[in-house]
Amino acid sequence: MTGPAATPTEPTAAPGNATQVADRYHLWKNLADATERLVKRLRSQWNPPPAKKPAATLPDRPEGGRARKARELHAAVHALMNKGVNHTGIVRELGKDPKTIRKYMRAAAPEELTGDTPGRRRGILDDHTAYLLARFSEGCTSADRLHQELTERGVKVSERTVRRFVHTLKKNNPLTANPPAPTAREVTTVVLTHPDHRSEDDRTTLKELRGHCPDLDAAHTLIGRFAEMLVHLQGREKLEQWTTDAELSALPELRGFATGLRKDWNAVMAGLSLHWNSGPVEGHVNRLKMIKRQMYGRAKPDLLRKRVLLCT
Repeated sequence: MTGPAATPTEPTAAPGNATQVADRYHLWKNLADATERLVKRLRSQWNPPPAKKPAATLPDRPEGGRARKARELHAAVHALMNKGVNHTGIVRELGKDPKTIRKYMRAAAPEELTGDTPGRRRGILDDHTAYLLARFSEGCTSADRLHQELTERGVKVSERTVRRFVHTLKKNNPLTANPPAPTAREVTTVVLTHPDHRSEDDRTTLKELRGHCPDLDAAHTLIGRFAEMLVHLQGREKLEQWTTDAELSALPELRGFATGLRKDWNAVMAGLSLHWNSGPVEGHVNRLKMIKRQMYGRAKPDLLRKRVLLCT
């Protein structure tokens, strides 16, 4: 007996008056396999939602020499104006062309003189920056694709210029990756681990997953009850109720496991109630298989017998 309903043709009657006892290791192994299938099915329910990306932005460029000189001259002109100095006096004070001084006196801000936004120089893509930022924020990060779209919009710009622009965007707007979700194997291991042996991180992870996924929460409760019954050999008191609860659950994997228990009910009941089980027999069978594999599967019973006796 290797577990509940291990094979359809497995005999359920023990010879003579012997009591057939299911191996507790295989009972737990079958439940673990069902749990892993369940976790794989439910995994999509706790995958983190895609991270919300902030709108793409361009970095401020260092102010150019022309813009800096214009800003300084504008500040000097308006400082003299605030002191009540007239146009002629400002020309004489700063030694600049009268037309230049008049233009600076009329400008409320230095950007009106250079056509720049603060901290930026104008370029061929400035009139299309909003469109490019929007497309980049939507996930289009291909310079070739963006160049094609600009061409279709009637913009005459080289691929190299667009490529440099996209490179600047990527450098200033690093892609934010979602935190990796735990794998199905990792979640299965945590669910099947005794609560006293779970790390603090495992407890936190399991609590979060159970909060996101009611089916996993229900499965965790059923699995914990079965584990307690197996460890404390409480089959006679609790197996019937546990199996009924599993059969009535919304978890097909555990319903299938419960169906397997029903097929070998007496052996399973004995395995979860008696101190004896077929574990030692299973161990000897595995040892025989290992010895036979060492001889490439060609050993007959007489040779196997000698090998086993020699090993003991």
